[in-house]
Amino acid sequence: MSRRCELTGKAVLTGNLVSHSNRKTKRRFLPNLCNVTLRSDALQRAVRLRISAHALRSVEHRGGLDAFLAKAKAEDLSPNALALKREIQKKLQPAA
Repeated sequence: MSRRCELTGKAVLTGNLVSHSNRKTKRRFLPNLCNVTLRSDALQRAVRLRISAHALRSVEHRGGLDAFLAKAKAEDLSPNALALKREIQKKLQPAA
């Protein structure tokens, strides 16, 4: 399983750990990933995703999973989240 947020695409970054003597060694910055279950209002079911804590705050701020996916760019989403976005759009299409 990759260390990548399914909604925002946030992934592992690399950098240097700098000591007091200014010696540099490689280190990794890991995203704060959480396994969460989010409810889709359009699909009337729960969806399990592995997203960052920052993405979870963004989902809540935008008003839920459906609203977040409506505004999300396709290149940032994982294949699982992209399929979910298409499924929600298909479900909401006849209503609009």
